[in-house]
Amino acid sequence: MARSRSAETRIGLLGIGHRARVFASLNDPVMGHVPASIVAAADPDPHAHERARGWLGEDIALYDSLEALLEHDGLDALVINTPDHLHAAHALAALEAGIPTYLEKPIAISTEDADAVLEAAERTGTPVYVGHNMRHMAVIRTMHEQIASGAIGEVKAIWCRHFVGNGGDFYFKDWHADRRFTTGLLLQKGAHDIDVIHHLAGAYTQRVVAMGGLTLYDRIEDRSGHPGQTQRDWFDVDAWPPLTQTGMHETIDVEDISMMLMELDGGIYASYEQCHYTPDYWRSYTVIGTEGRMENFGDGPGGHVDLWTRRISEFGDPDVSIPLVEEGEGHLAADLLIIAEWVDTLRHGGPTASSLTDARNAVAAGVAATTSLRSGNQPIDVPLLRTPSADADPA
Repeated sequence: MARSRSAETRIGLLGIGHRARVFASLNDPVMGHVPASIVAAADPDPHAHERARGWLGEDIALYDSLEALLEHDGLDALVINTPDHLHAAHALAALEAGIPTYLEKPIAISTEDADAVLEAAERTGTPVYVGHNMRHMAVIRTMHEQIASGAIGEVKAIWCRHFVGNGGDFYFKDWHADRRFTTGLLLQKGAHDIDVIHHLAGAYTQRVVAMGGLTLYDRIEDRSGHPGQTQRDWFDVDAWPPLTQTGMHETIDVEDISMMLMELDGGIYASYEQCHYTPDYWRSYTVIGTEGRMENFGDGPGGHVDLWTRRISEFGDPDVSIPLVEEGEGHLAADLLIIAEWVDTLRHGGPTASSLTDARNAVAAGVAATTSLRSGNQPIDVPLLRTPSADADPA
């Protein structure tokens, strides 16, 4: 049951790190049309409390723990924005307390913990919404619409190359670099793209094989880190080439190059590759169907999705080129759209762009791929979950 129908939805925010700024937009006029606001926040780090007052207002109620936050009077919903290894435990606590929850992706760093979240959601009947915001990006909406229209026939292959130009700043200067807190970047970073591949294919991954390694960032000797800071404090686009970066995390044991091959339901094949020290930062998706091919060039404003639907003897102009149009930068625009969808679902119910089972199967594929990568590139079967009740309306 939705808790708020007419009054403003009162939300608590757990974790006041870099991504918290996205949810702080609920307290900003840019999101004034969304009838919700952050009324309380919690983080054990006192530096985070200082950030919260600047982002959320001086009157925001601040706590040191999830337990204290859940006691805040009149809380309608919770956003879990903590490091990945805490997602499952925090989600389970919120579900047992009966608090509808927005859970950042990935829902857990192991398949077993992801399954525990699904079990608790089903048993308690408490809504969980997972932050797979890329389904709301214009590039993904456009490609999905073209597939649904039959423009390229039946999907048979999807290839994704991910050029993570900001990888050093985003993933190797804090907890993301330590596999104890992420499992690995094929899961932490790749969960987005694995979910998109499932979304575009209309199918889940059954089997994977992967390879990769830590090829650059372990060579940087400055491991001073950035205690008390967030990405906005240390990010420097002029830090180039990558080996000139400083302030790396004390522990770096996740791969900076990874690639996985995927066999999906229905005889669909896919691949996903990521490199964390390219000079550019964007994703290139290619979707091949029985009647054509589709590819994006750029994944935000100014980019376009091109379709080839006639046979030609060499590379040539596409038969259709669709410009990507959205308000704001691609990722930020998707963030605002997904938050608006979540709030609307809390208040009124209705369908959502993704399900809890979708999120769980993205985790399962990422975990299996990481296992393959670290065990001599052995093929690994993905333990899929297709329980219909797990796809219940999350509102």
